[in-house]
Amino acid sequence: MKFEEIAAVTGKGGLFRIAKPGRTGIILESLDAQKKKVVVGADAQVSILSEISIYTHTEEGATPLADVMRKIHAEFDGDTGLSKTSDPDELKSFLQHILPDYDESRVYVSDIKKLVTWYNLLSKDHPEVFEEEPEADEEAETKEEK
Repeated sequence: MKFEEIAAVTGKGGLFRIAKPGRTGIILESLDAQKKKVVVGADAQVSILSEISIYTHTEEGATPLADVMRKIHAEFDGDTGLSKTSDPDELKSFLQHILPDYDESRVYVSDIKKLVTWYNLLSKDHPEVFEEEPEADEEAETKEEK
């Protein structure tokens, strides 16, 4: 599974695997143990994890969520010790540790709670998503060298 195959839907908790497009919308399957299937219409706000970024003070202005989650996984290996009920100051210091240049004025505690909740779900049930994928450019260069 890849970050491009995982979606979050506004108004629905949790994460979903994009199963396939349907006639009336997109068919999603929950990533939790229940594996419920849901059809969301064109009016639903669906966010693909690979397209989500966290605001930073860097030149780019944001860091992709996938990079942040991989960094968390490299450091904590599936156990951050945090949950959505953790103290707000603890959540802020956690993100400060992982992403020192995050924009405190644009990244809210609720965003950090989502990050922690999503990371915990993925690390528990789908740790393969954190494996580093080779860049397409690197693959093309490797093929050219051969």
